[in-house]
Amino acid sequence: MTKVKPNPSLVSRDNPEWTDADFARAKPLAAVLPELAAEVRKVGRPRSEHPKVAISLRLDPDVVEAYKATGSGWQVQINKVLRAGMPKLHAPSRKRA
Repeated sequence: MTKVKPNPSLVSRDNPEWTDADFARAKPLAAVLPELAAEVRKVGRPRSEHPKVAISLRLDPDVVEAYKATGSGWQVQINKVLRAGMPKLHAPSRKRA
């Protein structure tokens, strides 16, 4: 561990700087307060059953600007247009080895 001199104006008796021994005795939150740790993990929205896939797609600037001009949700609108133009698949997809 790198030794850094503490800033005297930030050190107090109520909140002393941690020593190597303090870090060695420390335990993870889940080991000390499992209920609180479980609540902390719930932050954010639930995972989707069908998550979107992030890709890089090159489009003409006028196409992007036209959709952006529609406001919030413009990417969802592009997804709907692409879905509507998607070819119909008659056979189930096969996994390639």
